[in-house]
Amino acid sequence: MPDAHRSVLSVAVPAESGVARIYDAPDLADAYAVRLPDNAIDDPELLARFMFAHQAGWIAKLLGLRDALVARFGLKTSKQLRMANPPGSRDRVDIFRIYTRSAREIILGENDSHLDFRLSILQQTRDTHEGSARYLILSTVVHCHNGLGRFYILAIAPFHRLVVRSTLRRAARIGWPTA
Repeated sequence: MPDAHRSVLSVAVPAESGVARIYDAPDLADAYAVRLPDNAIDDPELLARFMFAHQAGWIAKLLGLRDALVARFGLKTSKQLRMANPPGSRDRVDIFRIYTRSAREIILGENDSHLDFRLSILQQTRDTHEGSARYLILSTVVHCHNGLGRFYILAIAPFHRLVVRSTLRRAARIGWPTA
């Protein structure tokens, strides 16, 4: 039987998320939820930092392959994005720029010539069979500017879904930081 705290569920982008209405007609919009243990910290920025710091090794290799391919088209690479973050700066979480922070949500993302995207890491209380429980919802919305952006998102969407699910599952397996 799967552990409820490790199961990653595909859900609708939450209406209360800051990314739900950021683009009129997103070219990609998805969301995945994982249940947080009762004692997990409740700071969405720290949860985001934890998730991205503990990704599986295959994700870094996949990102390296992506970088080698997109650099030829003048698109931003993960190395360029990391270099945009001076040491000690709190303007980024991993390669992602921080757009907004609140008590329940952090919105990350990037703008590029081919597309803009936003990630939301939102804590949400949901009703369960046992009562209510906290969930972490990772939502992604993408707006493409041109044919290259639409081709890119079509090509990477299956990998994106694997990466998001793996990232949430791995963080739950390792154990979320506690308060």
